[in-house]
Amino acid sequence: MDDLSQRKLQILQAIISDFIGSAEPVGSRTLSRKYDMGISPATIRNEMSDLEEMGFLTHPHTSAGRVPSDKAYRLYVNDLMPDYELDEKEKEIIDQKLNRSVVELDKTMEHAATLLSELTSLTAFAMTPAQTEAKLHYVNILPVDENTAVLMLVAESGKVSNTAVRLKHPCTPQQLEFLSKVMTHNYKGKCLNDILTMDLVKGLENDVEAMAMYQKDIQPSFLTTLESMLDTELYMDGLANIFDIPEYNDLTRAREFLDLLKRREHLSDVLLHRDTGTVITIGDENSDEALQDCSLITATYHVNGKLVGRLGVIGPTRMKYDKVKSIIEYMTDNISHAFRLAEGEGEQEDE
Repeated sequence: MDDLSQRKLQILQAIISDFIGSAEPVGSRTLSRKYDMGISPATIRNEMSDLEEMGFLTHPHTSAGRVPSDKAYRLYVNDLMPDYELDEKEKEIIDQKLNRSVVELDKTMEHAATLLSELTSLTAFAMTPAQTEAKLHYVNILPVDENTAVLMLVAESGKVSNTAVRLKHPCTPQQLEFLSKVMTHNYKGKCLNDILTMDLVKGLENDVEAMAMYQKDIQPSFLTTLESMLDTELYMDGLANIFDIPEYNDLTRAREFLDLLKRREHLSDVLLHRDTGTVITIGDENSDEALQDCSLITATYHVNGKLVGRLGVIGPTRMKYDKVKSIIEYMTDNISHAFRLAEGEGEQEDE
C-alpha cells in the first residue's frame, strides 16, 4: 500500500466497487462519469495502466475495461473495505430464524446454512464441531412397536442422533424406560470418546432380562451411534444460486464448481483446517487448486465455550465482501450467544 498514491487507491477502490456491483469490466470513461474524482479520463487511464503493471488489475481480451485481481481484492478487504452495518430488519430476521431450534445443534446449523444462502445469494455451508470432547447429556429409548425402538442420544452440545433398533425379542415400554434411565445414569456427563471404552453393562447386573436385551439388541446400535456422533456434519444450501452469478454462465466453470461442492469430505477437510475467527481467502490464496477461482469466507462459533464449528460462504472472487462478512459474523455471534443461554438453562434444569 506504501507504493500506491491516494489517487491510485481512490481509483482502485472505485473499480472494485463498480465491478462487484456490475460484473462488467470497468473503463476510464465509466469512472470519470460515475465518480467525481476531479481528473480527466486520460489521467484515469494512465493510473489504471500503472495499477495493471503493479498487478492490481487485469485486462480481459474482449474488453477495453479492467477487472480487479486477487491482489486487489486482498488490498480491498484489508484496507479499503467499508464497514457494513446490518439494519434492524436484517438482524430481526436472523434472530428469529436462528433461535427457533437452538436446543438442537444440527437443526440450528442446517437452518443457518439455508438462511445465510438466502441473505447472501451465495452457496452457504455450516459445519458442526467435531465432538471429541463432547459429553453425553441423556439416553432415551422410545418404543415404536413390540420389535422396534428408537435409540436417541443427546450430547450436551445439543447434537442429537437417532437410530432405529430392531429388537430380537418383544419388550415393554417399561423395560425400555428402565434401560434408558440406567444408561443415562451411567454415561451422563462423560465424554463420548470415553464411553466407547467403558464397561457398558454396569448397572444392569440385577436385571438379567434388561442386560440380555441390552447386549443383544441395544449395545451394537449404541456404539455405532456414539461413533457417528463424533463426526462433524456439513450442511450446504444455495447450490443453485451459482446459475444467477455471471461468472458461472460458462457451463464448464459451473460444472467444475458443482463438482467441487459434491466432494463433501474433501471440502469438510479444507474447512476443518482453517484458522478460528473470521477468515477470508481469495483466489490463489486457497491452497486447494479447485478453490483458486473462488473466495471462501468463514467464521467460527462456539458451543459450551469449547466446541468450534464454522459458518461461511463460497463463491466467485467478485462478491460483496463487506456485507457477507458482516452477516456471517452476526450469525456466528448469535449462535454462540444462543447456545450459551441454552447451556445455562440446561444447568438450571439439572439442579
